[in-house]
Amino acid sequence: MPLINVKVIEGVFDDSQKAEIVKSLTEAMVSIEGENMRSVTWVVIEDVKSGDWGIGGQPLTTADVRALAAG
Repeated sequence: MPLINVKVIEGVFDDSQKAEIVKSLTEAMVSIEGENMRSVTWVVIEDVKSGDWGIGGQPLTTADVRALAAG
C-alpha cells in the first residue's frame, strides 16, 4: 500500500491545487499498480514553513517560489 509524502512550502499551493496533486498522484500509482490499489493509496501533503526549506545552502521562501514560477 503506497504512501506518497509530498512536502511543499506553505502558501505556494491553494486547496484546489493540493486536491489536484492528491488526485494526480493517486492516478499515477493506480496506473502502475492497478485499480485495486486506489482505495489504499495514501497521499499526504505537508506544508513546510517559509524559509525552513533550503536549496544550495540558501533558505527558500514562499516569495522565492512564486517569483520562480512567474519566470
